[in-house]
Parts: sequence; structure tokens; C-alpha cells
Amino acid sequence: MDEKHVPMSWDHPEVCRYEETIALKIPGYAHMYEMTDRLIAVHLNTTRSNEENRAAKLLIVGAGGGQELVTFGSRHQDWSFAGIDPSARMLEIAKARVERAGLSDRVSFVQGTVEQLSQGHEFDAATCLLVLHFVSGRSQKKELLCRIAERLKPGAPLCLASINGETGTAAFGMQMQAWRSHMLDNGISSQEWERFAASIGRESDPVSSSSVLELLGEAGFIQPIRYFGSYFVEAWCAVKQ
Repeated sequence: MDEKHVPMSWDHPEVCRYEETIALKIPGYAHMYEMTDRLIAVHLNTTRSNEENRAAKLLIVGAGGGQELVTFGSRHQDWSFAGIDPSARMLEIAKARVERAGLSDRVSFVQGTVEQLSQGHEFDAATCLLVLHFVSGRSQKKELLCRIAERLKPGAPLCLASINGETGTAAFGMQMQAWRSHMLDNGISSQEWERFAASIGRESDPVSSSSVLELLGEAGFIQPIRYFGSYFVEAWCAVKQ
């Protein structure tokens, strides 16, 4: 099988390079997480008392890799986190980063999916960053967002980032070529780019921005704002109704 057609697996040994390569692939990668942190902090500070903020609990969906955990945890000494991811290898990366950052006592990990978390309005905020495009099919995407909503308190924010776009269009092709140029200029090999490009629509399922907004609304989220964009990667913040 041609290397570029080898299916991606989050349990492949090569995912150990994820922390190194993802920031090279997405312009502004670290800034997206910093912006997410600031939005959540402002929201919690606006809607909750100081005492409540000292015990804020965040749900991190797709916590493998650990970027959210180390970004948020290092800035907010009183926040605690539940990180969930189906990939054991990606969770190992996250656990190692959390331990190095001295945050282990504030983070619990679950290998699996959101459905495996206990029911109830437990969390004060949630993130689902660079996950939704890996969920195949509109109904499954909606299901994921609904399960997240079920575990949030009313009024809690969700920050969502995903690859969005309409594959097969001329605009999509132009964006892909620009993104290719960025990746190659930043040290991503042409083989790795080819694997990534071939995976879109096969191992990932991007949808349009308008579809993302519809899904958020159907899952019970309101007041969506777009706060980050980088080629096809978009981030939105919405509030549970």
C-alpha cells in the first residue's frame, strides 16, 4: 500500500510526535489554546462568584496530547479537569505533559468517550478542540455535542475547534494548496502532507461552518462566536442554554 494511503491511527507509535508536529501544521496553534483559555476565564468570571471560580471543573474532550490541560492548568491554580480520549497512546502523552507541569493532582483521565462519564450537570465549562472533524457523519457529530451538553451546567461555555470546509470546491482546493505551502515551509515532509491530504474525507469528515453552527444549536448551545481561524481550522465558543 502506498505510504500516503496508510490509514491514520491514534494508537500508532508515530503519534508520539504529535506534540512536535501539530504546532508546525496549524498556524497560530498555541494562540488558539491561549484564546480559548481567556474566553473561558472571562465567561466564568462574569457569570460566577469568586468562590465558585476557585472550584471550577472543566471537561476536556479529546484531551490526548495535553495542550489544553497544561495551558489552562498553568494559568488557573484552582481549576480542576476531567480529560477524556479514546486513544491510550495519546493519553500517555497528555499524562506525561501534565506530570511535567506539576498538575497531576488536578487532572483525572478517562480512556473512552463522553458517554462513559457519569450523567448530570457536573462541569462549569468544556472544550472539544480538533476533534469534531474526526467524528464521521452528521448524526454522530450531533450526538457528541449533545452528550457534552448533558454534562454541562446551564450557562456553561463550550469551546469547539475543528477543520471545516466544503471538500471538492475550488475554494477548498486553493486553501489546501496554501496550507500545503505553510506545512512544507515549516518542516513537514511532503510524504506527511500527502498522508494528511489523503485522509480528508476518508479518515476525517469536515463539514461547513454553517453546519457546525446548526449542530451547536441542535445540541442546545446558543450565542456562538467565532474566535479563531487558520486555513480550515475554526474555533467557536457557545453557551449551553
